[in-house]
Amino acid sequence: MENKKFYISTAIAYTSGKPHIGNTYEIVLADAIARFKRLEGYQVYFQTGTDEHGEKIEIKATEEGKTPKEFVDEISAEIKRIWDIMNVSYDKFVRTTDDIHKKAVQKIFKKMYDNGDIYLGQYKGLYCTPCESFWTETQLIDGKCPDCGREVTESSEEAYFFRLSKYQEKLEKYIEDHPDFIQPESRKNEMLNNFIKPGLQDLCVSRTSFDWGIEVPFDKKHVVYVWLDALTNYITNIGYDVDNPSDEFKKWWPADIHLIGKDIVRFHSIYWPAFLWSLNLELPKKIFGHPWLLSNNDKIGKSRGNAIYADDLVEKYGVDAVRYYLLHEIPYANDGNLTYELLEERYNSDLANILGNLVNRTISMNKKYFDNIVVNSDSKEEIDDSLINTVMSAKEKVEKCIDELRIADALDHVFEIFRRCNKYIDETMPWILAKDENKDRLKKVIYNLLESIRIGSVLLSPFLPETSEKIFKELNTELNSYDSIKEFGKLEIGKSLNNPEPLFIRIEKSAN
Repeated sequence: MENKKFYISTAIAYTSGKPHIGNTYEIVLADAIARFKRLEGYQVYFQTGTDEHGEKIEIKATEEGKTPKEFVDEISAEIKRIWDIMNVSYDKFVRTTDDIHKKAVQKIFKKMYDNGDIYLGQYKGLYCTPCESFWTETQLIDGKCPDCGREVTESSEEAYFFRLSKYQEKLEKYIEDHPDFIQPESRKNEMLNNFIKPGLQDLCVSRTSFDWGIEVPFDKKHVVYVWLDALTNYITNIGYDVDNPSDEFKKWWPADIHLIGKDIVRFHSIYWPAFLWSLNLELPKKIFGHPWLLSNNDKIGKSRGNAIYADDLVEKYGVDAVRYYLLHEIPYANDGNLTYELLEERYNSDLANILGNLVNRTISMNKKYFDNIVVNSDSKEEIDDSLINTVMSAKEKVEKCIDELRIADALDHVFEIFRRCNKYIDETMPWILAKDENKDRLKKVIYNLLESIRIGSVLLSPFLPETSEKIFKELNTELNSYDSIKEFGKLEIGKSLNNPEPLFIRIEKSAN
């Protein structure tokens, strides 16, 4: 097990305001992957956190009559609160204002400068403050920022530059030689054809027009500019030091996956590899640019007036219902859509009906027919094999989907178990078996259902951890490990089950 390590990170959230449900999708997606890898027996390191420097923060803090540090302390705490509400099992929540990060970034900047990859120059360009990005005239769309559509302003200042152009050929070759490095493939093609092959420009990595950032160690009027500060969080927080990298760093790097939004793939797949090569470090194994969650098929944003927040949804529907919707409804490579109506429809059909009703019916039948005691018999029919085959083939299917980052498909395979169980009840009709006093057959049918639910709940646990816990409690079992689902028939005979309680109460009508 010692060699089974897995390092997953999300992008660090920008501390400009409370994260909406679209921002929250990424952290829940990463959490499901991290939890599944732990279930498989991997040593997992799961890192998330907040990106806290830049001109935009300085302006917002001033508008609110706060220091930048007071402002980011509040927003970072709010982001962490939302991640915790979503039951996210991160190992480290990092902040770019942490001393460990700031000191490491200063050393990184100095090393890049000393090895000739950073030089002093003059920047003239069109600057978008909200995106903290410089653009050329040709990159603008209708004269506005191509990322956010806002106005840009002409800006000119002394700045340090990183020799991104130096790494053009190496980067192009690396991406072509490693087809899985950027996923999905559409993002890889976009990076190569739209950004890399047309030619990389050297990158501005310092600013003098604002103060809220990490000081350039040898030139105090400059602060390190956003992407060199933000991206390096993936190594600074696991003990990277240019002189003496820690054992923790050697253990975890390279990361297995950087999970990020599709809008920042460019920075992670172009700037970040070049920075790492400049430091003579390995690249992460995979960069996955996930799609967006839309609201009524429109991009979510405060400025658009359609922001939906995770804590409001959790208060109304419960954490696992929100997790289920986020994980199930956003396809691998296409944007997903969220409305209250769609969420409630999915809640009722999948959670209340397929899963909740199944667990409640099965445990209630066991209580009615066998006084809550787990029983079994030697009875065997072909229909049992059909159920067991569905249950036992799910594990491999789920593993494959997780490895391919097809999380919605993985969740579908788990629910195939519960769907098959419901069909098995219709096929075997336990109430008829009870009426006919066919006790041996009834024992086998109820046992098969209970064991199928247990195995399904183990596979469900990375996605809906609270719900799985409730099911294990009702089954009165601690058999919730990955090893415990390698064979069918582990649920302990003679154990007394706990009384069933509704897992998801059907929503009759939306209040929205």
